[in-house]
Amino acid sequence: MQQEIYWVTEAEKRKWEILPRDKYPKPLIFHDGRLAFRPTPLASLFMFMWLPLGIFVSIIRFTCGTLLPLSIVNLVNSSTGFKSTLSISNPSSINSTNYDNKPTGLLYVCNHRTLLDPIYVSIFIMKPVTAVTYSTSRFTEIMSPIKTVGLTRDREKDKELMEQELSRGDLAVCPEGTTCREPYLLRFSPLFAEMTDEIVPVAIDMRVSMFYGSTASGFKWLDSIFNLLNPFAMYSATILEKLPSSQTCNSGGKSRIEVANYVQNKIGKALGFECTSLTRKDKYMILAGNEGITK
Repeated sequence: MQQEIYWVTEAEKRKWEILPRDKYPKPLIFHDGRLAFRPTPLASLFMFMWLPLGIFVSIIRFTCGTLLPLSIVNLVNSSTGFKSTLSISNPSSINSTNYDNKPTGLLYVCNHRTLLDPIYVSIFIMKPVTAVTYSTSRFTEIMSPIKTVGLTRDREKDKELMEQELSRGDLAVCPEGTTCREPYLLRFSPLFAEMTDEIVPVAIDMRVSMFYGSTASGFKWLDSIFNLLNPFAMYSATILEKLPSSQTCNSGGKSRIEVANYVQNKIGKALGFECTSLTRKDKYMILAGNEGITK
């Protein structure tokens, strides 16, 4: 069998440059790996120099996030390079107006960037919320400073579980079911739309400097650790206006899919992200060859 080998010359290498995103043959939506930077020799050296100090800083961040009041956590994180910004479209949106016998808590519906999403919702609204989780590791649940409730992916059981939690207080859910690193939103699971009309969309974005705090094919129990290991990170959230009654299932007569699509489009518009019909299953089948196994 005849083989051809093309040898790249030094002159050609000198002409190499980073390809702009708009020149990619296909949109880059899914990718894996922990490094959030190009591993050039200088950048790699800086990473290894940072790691000893980074481990110490991550322990401080974790300890403060677990033990200190929510009003202080953000100050501590900002002083260590983990900064955040908040925008609230309408402050009255974070107050429940449901006075009947239905669930009394607010349902915060977020796009999913990292495991920290529900935690930062709690920090921003200055009160703890319960986080609905999908196939997270036991280690992650133990590390979480807020209450977590794992879903079974059995629709009826999950619906009952979420209704119980809403009757006790505010709930945060990420209906994408998995994280997405790029400026895209995966399809929203519509289950949340049936729970309550008290739905508050939250548009979330996170920029990291060294490590991605998410993975599809690696050990997901390390996600929280890699998140906290970043020298610098910027977490931003916009709490949008509560859904008008005309756009809900119970009061507005909308279908759960219509509500889910409406919330996805509203969050995508706030972030400048593109909405897709790709799902959690698509991501894991492409990157890991499974439907999302926790390791």
